[in-house]
Formats: sequence, C-alpha cells, structure tokens
Amino acid sequence: MRVGVAPAFNVMTKWELMDDLFSAGERAQRLKYAPLAVRMRPTSLDEYVGQTKAVGPDSWLRRAIEHDVLSSVILYGPAGTGKTTLAHVIAAHTRSEFVEVSAVTGTVKDLRREIDEAQRRLMAFGRRTILFIDEIHRFSRSQQDALLHAVENRTVIMIGATTENPYFEVNSALISRSRVVELEALSEDDIAVLVRRALADERGLSGRFSAADEVVSAICRLAAGDARSALTTLELASEVAITRPDVDAEAQQPIAITLDDVQMATPRRGLPYDKDGDMHYDIISAFIKSMRGSDPDATVYWLARMIDAGEDPKFIARRIMIQASEDVGNADPQAFLVAAAAFKAAEVIGYPECRINLAQAALYVALAPKSNACEASIDAALADVRSSGRREVPSYLRDRHRPGSEDYGEYRYPHDYPSGWVDQRYLPEGLERGAFWHPAGRGWEEWRFEQGARDRTEPSSSS
Repeated sequence: MRVGVAPAFNVMTKWELMDDLFSAGERAQRLKYAPLAVRMRPTSLDEYVGQTKAVGPDSWLRRAIEHDVLSSVILYGPAGTGKTTLAHVIAAHTRSEFVEVSAVTGTVKDLRREIDEAQRRLMAFGRRTILFIDEIHRFSRSQQDALLHAVENRTVIMIGATTENPYFEVNSALISRSRVVELEALSEDDIAVLVRRALADERGLSGRFSAADEVVSAICRLAAGDARSALTTLELASEVAITRPDVDAEAQQPIAITLDDVQMATPRRGLPYDKDGDMHYDIISAFIKSMRGSDPDATVYWLARMIDAGEDPKFIARRIMIQASEDVGNADPQAFLVAAAAFKAAEVIGYPECRINLAQAALYVALAPKSNACEASIDAALADVRSSGRREVPSYLRDRHRPGSEDYGEYRYPHDYPSGWVDQRYLPEGLERGAFWHPAGRGWEEWRFEQGARDRTEPSSSS
C-alpha cells in the first residue's frame, strides 16, 4: 500500500521505489518472451527509424520531446509505421509514467480511474502521465468526451494513435486540444535498417542468424511499409530455418535464412486494406478513375487488390454498373448490360469464379468509348426542375382520358411518318432542344445523334 501523506518534495517514497523496481523486473521478464517486433522496439529517438518529416531534427514534435514541453498529440498513419513505438520513446525521453488504455475493451470507468491516478501521481510526486490510446478512433463519443477535461488541463498528456483520418473519426473538441502528426509508410531502406539491426542486436536474434541482401530485400518488399510485419516475417523465417534438415542447430556458425524460408514463413502477403477505412476508399477511388481513364492494366490491378482483400463482390459489381452509365452511357449501351450480368454473377456464383466476371465487366467499361452525357443531362435537368418555376405540359402531350381533352392540340404520332419521326415540340415552353443533353462525340451515341439529325432534315409527309 502507499503511504497516507504525500511528501512535499519531488521524489519517490520507499514503497513507490519498490513498486517501480518490481515493475521493472516484470517488464524485463515479459520482454524476454515477447515477439521480436516488441523486443526490438527503439528506446530513444536516435534508434527511431524513418519519419523524418514527423520527428526529424527540425520538426515540432522532435523539439517538443527534447525540451520536454509536449502537449497532447494524435499520431495518424498506416499500421507498422511506428506510432506505438514513438509513444514509448516519448515516455522514456520525458521520464513520464506511461499508461496504455485499450480503445477496444476500455470503458469510461477505466479512463476515469487512470485520470484519477494521473492526478494523484502529479500532485504527490510531480510526475506526469502519458496516456497512450491505440486506435483512438474506436473510442465511443462518451469515452472521448471523458478525456476532454484531463487533456485540456494537462492532467494527462494524451497520445492517440489511429490508422483512420482523425478529422473524420475523432471528436472535434479532442482534436482542437491536440496536435495531429501524420506518419507515412516506411520505405524499404528504412525497413532494411530494422531487419539488419534485429539480426545482430542482443535484444533480437543476437547474430545467431544471417540473411543475404536478397533475403533482406524480399522481407522488406513483403512488408509493404509495415515494420512490424517485416520483423514478424524475420522471426518466423528464423524459426523455419532452424528446423531445416541441413541445419545443425548446435553449430557455432550463424544459420543462413533463405528465400525459401521467407516464402514458407509468409506464403501469402496481405496488403493493407480496411473495408471501413481510408485505404478502402482510396482503392475503390483508384479503381473507378482507372476505368474512367480507359487504363485496362490499372483497372485490373486495383480490382485485384480488392478481390485479394476479400471485398464483397457485389460492392465491386455495383461500382462497375454505376461507371457503365456514368462514364460510358450510350457511347456503348452494351456496357451496362455486361455490368448488370457481372452483378448477377457476383450474386449467384461468388468467389473465386466471379473474379473473372468482374474482370470482364471492369475491362469492358475501361475499354469502351466514354460519354458522361447521361449523368450530365439528368443533373442539368434536375437543376432546372429545382430552380425554375412550374413548366406546363404542352396540351397535345397530356393524357386525354379526362373531360375537355377534345380541346387539346393535335398530337402527331411519329409512326405515321416515313422516318418514324416528326418535327414536334416535346419540351415545355421556355426550354429548347439541347438544353440538357449534349453528345460526347463518340460511339453509338454520336452515330445515333448524327442519324437523328439526318432524319430531322428529311421532309416529313403523312403516310
């Protein structure tokens, strides 16, 4: 138990010191059996790799850490870019108590308990508390609101980490009390530094294994910017290597990790893709724009990224159907029929076979002549409907099943004329032909427009 009266000076009591020593022992024991990625976590800014823009020598964050004047911050970036590591480095550098709260299992009660403890720690021992919240976007609104006062008066220094855009996912009041720092995916060179360090460092594999440059490059490439993934792959590959029949585990020479070991450790690479997050929207956006831009290779690549991530095939098919009307339209009316068939295939066939149907439809839309006349015309007509006054239906176009219809004007039936067309006004007064629809000048749409123009110039006579 802790002493009842807090000392007035900024030192630990005997009991605080004993607690700290026991905690250090427990941490060392846990670290001994921790995954390689955890054991190799940098403990200082000098060890921290990459993120020059965010935490380089001239950055705000670096200066704030070095001068111990850090305020609350939200670290935003893809998985494996060092958000959690940076939070630990900050805590060690500023000599603050480091407390981690789960955004998945934590409750408002948990938060308030940690805030109360931080308040006691600050008043009794003058020691600040860094409250680290991983995946802070998963906190409910009430949980985020519970943080506001403690963050505002600096009872805690909050470090939130998120893979989602905080401006969309985090309470605006909490953002206004914090600084958002964006981290980027690590380069292969950055990850190579970490892999080679892990091979040699006593915290890592302690020189018991070696890896040729091509093996390190393969690990870095498979990691796709994720340092944690690279170190996990290295650890698994070392476990595969030590079980090879040709390896003597008792030998003094380092065991060489091979490309086959890496392949066996990671038979399938999963590229980042969060169905509810930014990556999801970025990839579907790239897919749509590639179809619109008539690039078949880019179209099928982004389609493959979605399929590989397990995206709902009906979601993909719906996007293809939309593009078939929005970007192809009547330049090639067949595109919509192909897209509709792909949607039906996604419904009744599913993966893996419907990947072929999706590819056929997406490539058809990508290769088809393009016209946005359908979208542009309906949007222009809707704008007129919503902004103009009421426009009357010409009398000869009205329904005639009502009293007084005999006084309506004469309706000329197009099929009574040789070309199936007769010059007749269909728009209400105040609107003229060409007010909304304009052909794009390509494909069937343009051909039909030119054909219609010829029909309109031929003399019309009653059959």
